[in-house]
Amino acid sequence: MLALRIGDYPLTLAQVAGSLLGQEDGFAATVVVEWRLPRAFGALIFGAALGVSGAMFQSLTRNPLGSPDIIGFTTGSYTGALIVIIFAGGGFYAIATGSLVGGLLTAVAVYAFAYRRGVTSFRLIIVGIGMTAMLNAFNTYLLMRAEREVALAGATWGAGSVSGLAWSQVAPVSALLLAAFALAALVSRPMRASELGDDAASALGVNVERTRLAVVVVAVALTALVTAVAGPIAFVALAAPQLARRLTGSAGVTLAASAAMGALLLSVSDLIAQNLLANLPVGVVTVSVGGLYLVWLLVMETRRRSVRR
Repeated sequence: MLALRIGDYPLTLAQVAGSLLGQEDGFAATVVVEWRLPRAFGALIFGAALGVSGAMFQSLTRNPLGSPDIIGFTTGSYTGALIVIIFAGGGFYAIATGSLVGGLLTAVAVYAFAYRRGVTSFRLIIVGIGMTAMLNAFNTYLLMRAEREVALAGATWGAGSVSGLAWSQVAPVSALLLAAFALAALVSRPMRASELGDDAASALGVNVERTRLAVVVVAVALTALVTAVAGPIAFVALAAPQLARRLTGSAGVTLAASAAMGALLLSVSDLIAQNLLANLPVGVVTVSVGGLYLVWLLVMETRRRSVRR
């Protein structure tokens, strides 16, 4: 509700409620329904998708650093979109397709390179970090070789933003995300069993390799769909599951709590970017906050391992 009220054109609560109920006419209704509501709804559902994706990767790797940001899938989605922007001039649907293809191809490459009689979480993270470094270098090369206007457009899109979203963009992607949420719920039970270890999961009747593949496919789809519309929004997938776990006191990451935390993180970050930081892309805020969170997480993990020793 706050996101619908504040901005360059402040509105009262009555105006917002009237616009949502169809009782408000004129400019106020346009501001709420056509401009601010798609952005606010997009921040909520995209944040939830990133939270669920991060939770699935962290469950898969049994590591708090296991997220699409670290493993390289977000960067791969950006690479796909960047290729379309630079070489095809791309409209919205072309960029979205490039992002999806880039994310999925990166996932296939990481999984293939990490596979050796199965996939271990350590190999997956290490290969993913290496893939991220190579793709970042390739993205920089593409931007350096592109014309100035095209490079600026690619770099701006790469910052990640929910500004300027329209229902024509948000609605179809949201429908696909809801389908991906349903698939995530279906795979959640064997996924949680896999957290006990391969032997224990197999004893419970879980096909470990099939579960890992399903988790990777669904989690990559969630990340790629968000990136296709909003660009690569970093660190929400990394931070949301761990913050949710600490707040709920659960033994492991949970999809519902991670989704709620992801939605909250991205919505608050967008409010800050929109109203306190001269309407900067929300990705600037998430990178700044996420960098601090990553340092804190590494310090906490180091201390915890020191205590265990």
